[in-house]
Amino acid sequence: MTEDNSAPRRVAAPARTASDIETGVLFLTCAVGTEPFLLDECARLLPPGTQLEAGRGGVYVDGDIDMAMRLNLGSRLAQRVLWQVIDGQYRDEHDLYDMACRVRWDDWITPRNTLRVDASAWRSPLQSLNFAALRIKDGVCDVMRNACGERPSVDTRFPDLALVLHLGPEYASLSIDLSGEALFKRGWREVKGEAPLKETLAAAMLAAAGWHGREEDGGLLDPCCGAGTIAIEAAQIACGIAPGMNRRFAFEKLLPFRDHLGDLRRLREDAEDAIHAPRVPIWTGDVSFRMTDFATRNAERAGVLKAIDFKTGDALQRPAPADHGVIMMNPPYGERIAPKGTGQGPAGMARPGRFAERDTAGEKFEGAADAGEFYARLAAHWKKQYAGWTAWVLTPEAKLPTLMRLKESRRVPMWNGAIECRMFRFDMVAGSARDSRVTPEKTPV
Repeated sequence: MTEDNSAPRRVAAPARTASDIETGVLFLTCAVGTEPFLLDECARLLPPGTQLEAGRGGVYVDGDIDMAMRLNLGSRLAQRVLWQVIDGQYRDEHDLYDMACRVRWDDWITPRNTLRVDASAWRSPLQSLNFAALRIKDGVCDVMRNACGERPSVDTRFPDLALVLHLGPEYASLSIDLSGEALFKRGWREVKGEAPLKETLAAAMLAAAGWHGREEDGGLLDPCCGAGTIAIEAAQIACGIAPGMNRRFAFEKLLPFRDHLGDLRRLREDAEDAIHAPRVPIWTGDVSFRMTDFATRNAERAGVLKAIDFKTGDALQRPAPADHGVIMMNPPYGERIAPKGTGQGPAGMARPGRFAERDTAGEKFEGAADAGEFYARLAAHWKKQYAGWTAWVLTPEAKLPTLMRLKESRRVPMWNGAIECRMFRFDMVAGSARDSRVTPEKTPV
């Protein structure tokens, strides 16, 4: 059984049902390590006094339908918004079936709707997640048959009702996925490039750096933009564009939300009215003309093309566009950074070919034979050209400061999918920073 210790595990003494659907417990999932940033975001999006609690892998919210819609529309860091319908103790699959049977599912869907059950576990005594999910499905279908004379069908790809079962050692929770497609799918990305950074992770990087698009934050530069995720996310923040503006949500098909779709339209209209011109510049580009073109088209679909200055160029040669600002970088992981045209790089490495693929006429990438040389040359370039800037680099390479011959002033643990990473902050000064006596500030996991 696959264990997952990042799913909801809040312990509640009595089982809760969905009889009062206007209010409930929401759980917003996020990447491990980004919970404090998501907690702050929820506090900004929701009314003062809302009860919030950070857990591992997400944030609990004592909320209602309006809050659920606001969070889906406005959260940049959450991966999904779940509505917990019932939880309680269990010993076996029969208890799970009984739990599912205690929910009035006809309050949520009709027999014409479809459903799917996903399951995760953390130290569960059960041997089969598939069988556990099957018993939940059986309970839902039996409730619907008894109430309506018919049962819903199963759709494993695009269900109207997506249920999330989490099994702990003694307690189980069953939730409804209100988001549908994961919230990092903002609705603008068509051209992905090579292993693109998720929008939620880009937002977490910006949150960790304290960059909110304000004048005091300064301009932002991503010199290795790939598909443009960091720059586009930053531009939407700087312009006040809600991340869920261009997409639909699963809750729009659920019965309790049907009378509130007018409120959703008003929330979208308010979000539209809140869009403004950026107060800071954003610069980006890639050594590859192809990737810069991809990023440009993505930015146009995201509505921020005019907010970003695109320029194709080598990160080792690009001059500073201003006298101060923030560099935000997600360099290639675990690959050989090869000179133009060699195409070197072991198979299976993450983000293959970001620096090895140089086929476009007119492109130039002078020199770095491997990652160590690239980082050393990049640091030398920054010290020469970017004095007064702050640089943030996301990488799984724990020895990055040594490779760059720089002293980090902060490091933030962060996960890029299954890859454990760190965000290193470097405060750039002219000349070597190796002898700096700044003590790194470590952010606890």
